Amino acid sequence: MIRILGVYLPENKKILYALTLIYGIGISRATQIIKSAKIESSLKVYELKIKQINLLRQVLSKYTLLENNLKRSTNLNIRRLIEIKSYRGRRHIKRLPVRGQRTKTNASRKKKIKKTMFKKVNAKKNIYKK
Repeated sequence: MIRILGVYLPENKKILYALTLIYGIGISRATQIIKSAKIESSLKVYELKIKQINLLRQVLSKYTLLENNLKRSTNLNIRRLIEIKSYRGRRHIKRLPVRGQRTKTNASRKKKIKKTMFKKVNAKKNIYKK
């Protein structure tokens, strides 16, 4: 398996679809990367040569916001919204839809309490019962 940007690419997939496993790369950006690296999109990952893999790494190094950097920047943006106590930040805290969607009938997934959150809430309730 080839490791690029901390992600192992499966060998049996075509390179076009294997690149989409990297966070921040969709099919359109993957095609741009493949064209700039001059690699055929029909090649599978195990068919790539070392020179082609190095070319891919050079092309991907030009994109600054990929994988961990992109995740970190989105988390920082959400934290900033929470710190300035904006409407969107409060919606993030309450785990409700942020962009104006209705919540009376929809947004059941967004409103659902995650198991980790549920355990924390129950732990706090048990403390007060003593």
